[in-house]
Amino acid sequence: MSLRSPLGTVLGTGAAGQGVHHWWMQRLTSLALVPLTIWFVVSLLALPSLDYATVAGWMHGSLTALLLVLLLLTGAWHSQLGLRVVIEDYVHGAGSRALLLVLALFANVLLAAAGVLAVLRIVFGAAA
Repeated sequence: MSLRSPLGTVLGTGAAGQGVHHWWMQRLTSLALVPLTIWFVVSLLALPSLDYATVAGWMHGSLTALLLVLLLLTGAWHSQLGLRVVIEDYVHGAGSRALLLVLALFANVLLAAAGVLAVLRIVFGAAA
């Protein structure tokens, strides 16, 4: 028997102990994505053209490359957090839920790694 009130129980972190942490991470990643996305859009619109040479030249700045990598990683993390909530809420079979959670994690890691690799290849001029 618990001495906690029903409200106290609801406001807790849940059975897994991570509900509040997950909620905060979603808010923090979305908050981080706002200035990064605004910077990205404004920076691209400020370029004289959007051809490969112009964008690659823009990406060669170390601050630009760093912010692009941060945008990619934060976006992938935010996507993973959101997909996890949707899968946990709407997929009811335990096996299907586990499989989809693993696939979503792998897909987000793969996309983030591919994005970071693309930025690094352009910045360091690796041959295709």
